Amino acid sequence: MESAREPAVPAHDHDEDAAQLAALGYDYDTTFKREMTFWGNVSLGFTYLSPVVAVYSMFAIALGQGGPPMYWALLIAGVGQFFVSLIFGEVVSNYPVAGGVYPWARRLWGRKWAWMNGWVYIVAMFATIASVSYGAGPFLGSLFDAEAGITTTVVCALVMMFIATVLNLSGTGILNSAAKIGLVCELAGALVVGAWLLLTAREHDWTVLFDTFGAGSGQHYFVAFSAAALIGIFQYYGFEACGDVAEEIKNPGLQIPKAMRWTIYIGGFAAMFVAFALILAVPDYVAVIEDFNAGSTNDPLTAVLSSAFGPVGYKFVIAVVLVSFLSCLISLQAAVSRLTYSMSRDGILPFSRQLVKVNARTGVPSNALILAAVIPGAIVVISILLPDALATIISFSSVGIYIAFQMVVLAALRARLLGWKPAGSFRLGSWAYLVNVLALAWGVLGILALAWPRSPESPWYVNFIVALSAVGVLGFGGLYMWVKKPYLVGDAPSGDATGPIRTSDLVGAGTQK
Repeated sequence: MESAREPAVPAHDHDEDAAQLAALGYDYDTTFKREMTFWGNVSLGFTYLSPVVAVYSMFAIALGQGGPPMYWALLIAGVGQFFVSLIFGEVVSNYPVAGGVYPWARRLWGRKWAWMNGWVYIVAMFATIASVSYGAGPFLGSLFDAEAGITTTVVCALVMMFIATVLNLSGTGILNSAAKIGLVCELAGALVVGAWLLLTAREHDWTVLFDTFGAGSGQHYFVAFSAAALIGIFQYYGFEACGDVAEEIKNPGLQIPKAMRWTIYIGGFAAMFVAFALILAVPDYVAVIEDFNAGSTNDPLTAVLSSAFGPVGYKFVIAVVLVSFLSCLISLQAAVSRLTYSMSRDGILPFSRQLVKVNARTGVPSNALILAAVIPGAIVVISILLPDALATIISFSSVGIYIAFQMVVLAALRARLLGWKPAGSFRLGSWAYLVNVLALAWGVLGILALAWPRSPESPWYVNFIVALSAVGVLGFGGLYMWVKKPYLVGDAPSGDATGPIRTSDLVGAGTQK
């Protein structure tokens, strides 16, 4: 049983952390500050994973597409992503380097694979930041009684992104505190709201979770469910952010894998609880499904919360939800800025000299953070031209994230087959191959579910927008890699998981947990 107390970290671990980085081929950047605590790390992953953001953003769409059984997508995705988190935990324990998927892929496979992995993840993260800020837009507008519409949504989205950027630029200490505050608001937005709805506003019993109420009629229900499953797929990523700040937490090889698992435990429970409560509080599922099929903008979530909490209570709930959205944005920006820093440190991104700069006072990569606001902001503005903008951006970001995840999972499996022996503080032991295969199988299934054509009556390019976007990102990245050969820049270690530099030589490898 893992303790709920803040794990104690010996003072000498800071020196061991620096020594382990040196063994991995990096000089510890002393402008980074190891100020993040274990629960701060959990909070970072949790607020990025954000059950409130995923459920509140996608509830109306998922219920309209799949009816109440869309709930099971949360359970399926949670189990699948738990396998992925175990693989990530073993890898980050072996390579506790800032940036997450990019340095992991670089050590497990090599330069080209790592560059493409980092490229896909950065683009997907920018789109995710845009989707979260866009999803927050209507809630911020509602809080101030602004006229609903695309202009209000876009302006409010940009305001949310600006606030998140200012807070992120203030330093890791602020990030740590903001993540913890976000964790509290996330839990309030999920657990308190969910409990109140179950006590005062429940309209049905749990058996409705097995009744489609006509959702997906005229086609095989799997098509409708795969579309509604976006709520689960969007929900369960964020735990990897715990590893993006590996150089800002003490004893990362032990702390981060544990933080990833706790992110899944807490986030998954909160998401499934509030979704369960919201589903049972919707009076008429058939009306929601018919409204969705007719293209209506009626939102069952707003109706449920307004009815259950009244005008004043509804405003308070929206304020708590907005803090959750803001904390999610802060965590997202922090994660992608550290990845941008990591790739720039190796000199493989355009403008690396500027992006690698760390503010000596705040200890954060400020230029990378600004980039993590400018590009998502542009995506939000361009979304004015997109039909069903929120679902489109979320689908685009999710498929990119899942591809980036599976590139690491596949690289880990390949490395094992070639003789890689993980030597970090967290190891899967005899379960490693089974967990690795299950994680890979789940990821491929998730990607297929995202890319599956969902509207047979729509033009082909609408049905295949997700697949086309994925091909476009991979194609552009491949073309840039072929022309510029960025992977050849720098001398950071690569492909040595099974090479002459053995992972067993790492300093402070520790014992299996």
